[in-house]
This record gives sequence, C-alpha cells and structure tokens, in this order.
Amino acid sequence: MLLAAFAAGAALGIGAGSSALSGAVFGIPNETVTGISGKLLDDPRRVSGGGSMVTLSLAAAFAGGATVSASGELTVFFREGDAGRLREFGRGAEVFAEGRLQKPSGAFRGFGAGGHVFGADSLHVTSAAGPLESFRTGIRLGLAERLTGDARGGDDAAWGGLALALLLGIRDGLDSGMVGLYRDAGISYILALSGMHLAVVIALVSFLLKKPLGVRPAAIAGAVVIAAYCFVVGPLPSLYRSAIMYALGVLAVLGMLRRDALSVLAMAFLVQLAVTPKAGFSLSFVLSYLAMVGILVLGKSLGEILRGWVPRFLLGPLALSLGAFIATAAVVSRVFGDLRPVGILAGLVVAPLTSVFMVASMAWLALDSLLPALSPILARPLSLLYDIMEGTARLAGLLPGVKTGNATVPFASLLLAALIVALDAKLRSRRNRLRPFP
Repeated sequence: MLLAAFAAGAALGIGAGSSALSGAVFGIPNETVTGISGKLLDDPRRVSGGGSMVTLSLAAAFAGGATVSASGELTVFFREGDAGRLREFGRGAEVFAEGRLQKPSGAFRGFGAGGHVFGADSLHVTSAAGPLESFRTGIRLGLAERLTGDARGGDDAAWGGLALALLLGIRDGLDSGMVGLYRDAGISYILALSGMHLAVVIALVSFLLKKPLGVRPAAIAGAVVIAAYCFVVGPLPSLYRSAIMYALGVLAVLGMLRRDALSVLAMAFLVQLAVTPKAGFSLSFVLSYLAMVGILVLGKSLGEILRGWVPRFLLGPLALSLGAFIATAAVVSRVFGDLRPVGILAGLVVAPLTSVFMVASMAWLALDSLLPALSPILARPLSLLYDIMEGTARLAGLLPGVKTGNATVPFASLLLAALIVALDAKLRSRRNRLRPFP
C-alpha cells in the first residue's frame, strides 16, 4: 500500500509538472512581442529594487500594430512606479502592459518555468476586478493601511509591518533588515505563512467557538473561517497545505477519515498537486511538506530517543525542530549554499513569541476598530515583543552558517534520518519487551 501510494504521488507529480511547464503560448515569434494583456492571477509581490511581480493569465499579445490571441500564464515584472496601482486594483483586474519578453536570469531565474518573463515598461488597467475580488482587495488594503499607516505604538511602528506579514503575508511594510536578520538566524521560515501561523488562527477560533457550539460544529465552523482566511490571504503553497490538512482533519473528526497525521499529510499532498499543479515548483511547497514529514516521522522518533535526556518542557519543541531541520537540510543547502543550525535553538525562542505577537496583533486590530482610543495600550507590548524577537534573531545571526557541498548534505541527512528511525525502533522494542518471571 505504501509503494502504491508513493507511485501514485510520483505519477501525479510528474503529470502536474509536465502540465505546468507548458508556459505561455504566443501566436507570433517571441522576439517580436512588445505588449501583452490579461488578468492578474495573484497579488503583486515586491521584489528587490522596489518593483513588483505578478502572474498574468494571458489573453492577447501585441507586436507593432498586430494583435493576436495568447494563452497560458506569464510572470510579469513591473516598475516601482506602477506598484501602487497594482496593489490598488489587485487580483482579478485586467491589464495591458508594454515591454518585452526576456529570459529570466540572476535572482529571477526560478520564475520563468515556461522559458520567459515579461519586463513591463508601462501599465494600463483595462478592467477592474469583479465584486468579490474587489471586496477582498479592499480588506487587504484596509488592514495594510491600519497596521502600517495608523499603528503608532511609540516612536516606531515597525511592528505593524511584521504583523501585516504574519497575518496576511504582505511584506511591503516589513523592515528589510528584519528579513536579513531572520535569514542569518536560520528562522526565515517564521516569516512565511504556514501551519504555525494557521494554528494560531485555528486555536483562537476553537477557543471562541468550542464551548458554545461543541467540538464537531466548532470544527466545521473553523473550516469555514479558515477557507475565508485563505481567500483573503491568497494562494500561498505552505498556507494552503495547512488549510487542506485542517479540512481533512475535520473529516477525520466527523468519522469520515482515519485519524492518522501522516496519511492526512499524504492526502493533502495529492489534493494540492491535483488542484494547483504549479505549486509543486514553489520552494515553500517543497520545504513545507519536507518539514512536516520531518516533524511527523523524525520528530516523533527523536522525542523517544531524547526522553530522559532533555527537560520535558523542552523535549517536544526541540525534537520537532530537529526533525524539520534534518528533513529540509538537503534542499536548503542546495538552494542557499549553507545551513544555519543555530535556527534550531533560535526558533525555540522566536516561534512562541511569534504566536503571542500574532494573537496580540489581532487583539490590537479588534480594539482599534471598537475603541481606537485604547489601542495604544496594546501597541507598547507589541513594540516590546518586536524588539525581543529582533534582538534574538540578531544574536543568533552572529554565529556563522555551515558551508555545504552538493553531495555531502543529502547523503548525511538521509543517513542520519535512517539512524534515528532505527534507534527509535530499537529503543521501543527494548521498552516493550517483557522481562522473564523469576
């Protein structure tokens, strides 16, 4: 059954990848394209230099005076001056842009799955998004303005940019120095919306609904809230993985699926690839699933191995952090060229503080909406939490990373994973062995 499941997953992944690699199709030679039009499929993301990047569903291509139909998806880079208009109209708007097709290079090499990206010199919004998408964009802009424009907890409101990144995945207001500190400390995963962030939202929903509704109705209501939250945030692969797992977990609570975390993870992998094949090209997708495998398999084994050697309050978080680090080490070293083991310890401090920070940020938003005069009461603790997390990341970043070779880390991580599982099995066998009666 395990081999069959693996074969099905591999076949689906290969098929989805082949489909996603088709890229954009133009009715004219690529080198003659001077303009494109289509619909924005996602929210603009800021890139280095101040510009913005979006994915466009192509409708037409232009060359001189000729207009031809075009199809597929294309990554488009807009100039800094157009970033504001892109954010204002948001996902679902139809645009026309002049510029040229180019091969992705440097930091943007990974975005041209179909072979090209488009560098836009101008932006013309030809049609606004539909009512639902416009409503969603309005929510995002309103929250962004409130957190980064009106959040004034003392002399500095940097915490508002961090709250916006942690709650909605919008990094436009996030201090670039903070991003570098988290990367050097090996905890940049905390800034990417994933299961940890969704767990905070789920815990808050459960706390509010479990007693008045009961377990099953609260789980269903939680699934509705999570679906609405994911709609507002947008299609982030790691977040969607967590949301799919939660939805499958609700089915398990209702008795429709077996309550096995690893089976739920495998099913979420298949569902997500079937619904969004291109997610498989995302680094966050790969790291998210690898980290979860490390947590569910290696983390559980390390918990048994380290029991009695590590204080109980630290055992669980440390085992899970180690498991995720080992499982993702090969990919991280291949992509970034080094490993940051200090992130294992730094995450034990920053991750819980991040959860508290998120809850406090949501409380600040509620208080600022109902009683604006009282919101500064929470702004000061939020600013203090921000400073503590920044200081922890800065301290952890002082330790240098470990430079890695291409073949060393994958081999070492696989060997270490095998040893951990084997040692855990041996210890379990010894603990379960019955001693002979005298």
